[in-house]
Amino acid sequence: MDRTGNERTGNRMLNLLVKGGAELTEATMAAINGDGYAAPASASAGLRVAGCVQRYCDNRNGADGEQAVSVKRGTFVWGNDGTIKETDILKPCYVKDERTVTITAEGSSMAGIILEVADDGVTVDMTQAGAGE
Repeated sequence: MDRTGNERTGNRMLNLLVKGGAELTEATMAAINGDGYAAPASASAGLRVAGCVQRYCDNRNGADGEQAVSVKRGTFVWGNDGTIKETDILKPCYVKDERTVTITAEGSSMAGIILEVADDGVTVDMTQAGAGE
């Protein structure tokens, strides 16, 4: 690259080193812990939500960083714990577990911004998640 300021597009995939003892299932939320390793997203403060796991990764018997997982950033549909309503569109939502989001911020990390609430789940823009957390 010859100069700074060039826009890079298509940067939606992350290849993240996985926490020792962790198992990440395809089509679930992944988060980065305080040590910088990927783990299943959970209702824990201080995690940086990375996006949606693209392929199963088993590091249950491995050390920190022994395996890597592909995670995609973007917009995904997650389960609703029942607290998110249609009037919450464009509000932040938070991780309840690796498949579910909630409107309750306390004790959790931001999953993203709510774009749609439907019977089959909540559409969440995860491109802002993890920034500055």
